[in-house]
Order: sequence, then C-alpha cells, then structure tokens
Amino acid sequence: MADIRDRVKGAIDTGADRAKDMVGTAADKAKNATDSAANAANKADNNGGSTIDRIRDTAQSALDTAGEYAGQVREKVGDYAGQARDIAGQAGDRIQHWAEDAYDSAGHYAGDFGREVTGLVRRYPIPALLVGFGVGLLLGRVARA
Repeated sequence: MADIRDRVKGAIDTGADRAKDMVGTAADKAKNATDSAANAANKADNNGGSTIDRIRDTAQSALDTAGEYAGQVREKVGDYAGQARDIAGQAGDRIQHWAEDAYDSAGHYAGDFGREVTGLVRRYPIPALLVGFGVGLLLGRVARA
C-alpha cells in the first residue's frame, strides 16, 4: 500500500515539476519578447522610424508567443493531471480489491472459529458449561471493580 502511495506521489511530483518547467520556459520566452520590443523601440527612436508601429508589431508578436506558450503549458498540466488521476484511480482499485480479499479472509476465519467452538461444545457439553460459568464469574468481578 505504501508502494502505491509513493508511486502516486511520484507521478504528481513529476507532473508538477514538468508544469513548473513549462511555466519557466513560457516566462523566459515572454521576457525575451519584451526585451526584443524594448530593443526595437530604442532602435526606432535612434533611426527616426515609425516607433509606434514597430513597438505595436513587436508587442503583438510577444503577446502571440506568450499566448502560445501559455496554451502549451495549460495542455501539459492537463495531461499530467489526467495521468495523476488515472494512477490514483488504479491505486484506489487495488486497495479496494485488497480490502475485499482481507474481508473475505477474515470472514472465513471467523466462520471456521465458530464451527470449531460449536464442535467443542457439542463434544464436551459439561466442561463447556463450567468454563462458561467461570468466565462469567470473572467478567462479573471485573465489571464490579
């Protein structure tokens, strides 16, 4: 059971690390695009060109690039979340089967024990009554104290 929990935790950690890497990459690309826009504005001012048009084009390009990377990050995070959900579901199924098996085994052992006690009482009725009487006296003394 600890192995399943560790595997689920590892899958979630891996997904989070990958998402963090994608977000870092998107942030780097957006910063590069912003730097490019600032450089273009400086060049336009120095060259006397159409500064506003160049800034607008560079800013639009930066926004488009950032939007593309954000979309990719969103898709990757969704994929990793889906994988983590699937692994958690598989772990839940395994635990459920394990619990059902344990319940069935406990039921069989309890049934066997009951049959053995019944067999002993049928074979030795008087000693069984005396033991029952003795246990009752002991329980009565314990409960009274």
